[in-house]
Amino acid sequence: MNIHEHCSRWAAYLALSMLIAMPARAGEVHVAVTADLAEPMQRIAALFTKQSGHTVQQTPGAGGKLYAQIKKGASFDVLLSADEEMPRQLMQDELAVGGTRFVYAIGRLVLWSVQPDLVDDKGAVLNKGTFDKLAMANPRYSPYGTAAKETLTKLTMWNAMQRKLDKRDDVSEAYQLAATERAELSFIALSKVMRDGKVNTGSWWLVPETMHNPIRQSAVLLSGAQDVQAARDFLAFMKSDKARAVMRGYGYTFP
Repeated sequence: MNIHEHCSRWAAYLALSMLIAMPARAGEVHVAVTADLAEPMQRIAALFTKQSGHTVQQTPGAGGKLYAQIKKGASFDVLLSADEEMPRQLMQDELAVGGTRFVYAIGRLVLWSVQPDLVDDKGAVLNKGTFDKLAMANPRYSPYGTAAKETLTKLTMWNAMQRKLDKRDDVSEAYQLAATERAELSFIALSKVMRDGKVNTGSWWLVPETMHNPIRQSAVLLSGAQDVQAARDFLAFMKSDKARAVMRGYGYTFP
């Protein structure tokens, strides 16, 4: 072997070694996420990017409105819904990929007030009538709104409470009403007020899960996904211990 052949082989070996050592191509995942998960998703996305190199662009909003956007062709790769029905419906509409749907967490409903002594630990404040406004997500758009309605119905208060209800598009808007004291009370996702396993502001009643149907939050890969591999990597990460540790700190439980 002459010197030129030796150098050529050595160069080819180096090139192959560098190719093998290179990380997989970094992608970008566009995630439609219901409002309850918006803040936890910031932490989850950062962990996912650190592990995979893929970046995450999230669009939070009311579930019903995200569904409408997807139906109109919005360029999302993944949907993180607050229920099971929406991903199931998207699969029936052939807008989501069969076999990719799974429950990633169970959401918890809380009655919350920014006032530290207003809400007792059994929700008896609802019976006292010493408040003017109760904020909640609209049951038409939000599973948390549906859970709030089911809770009030079980307490035989739904009809009597109508004049005090302020229904908003999602739990973020309901939370803002209560946080700024434009409503004394709010039915919201526990994730809006819990951080690292603690609720540090206001007063609250954690609504027993027997008061409403389970809030089984589901994920699905959308048929229009632009970066399918990055999207699948993200969905796999949502099942990981790292992602679950974040969600547990915001009050979610798991099936």
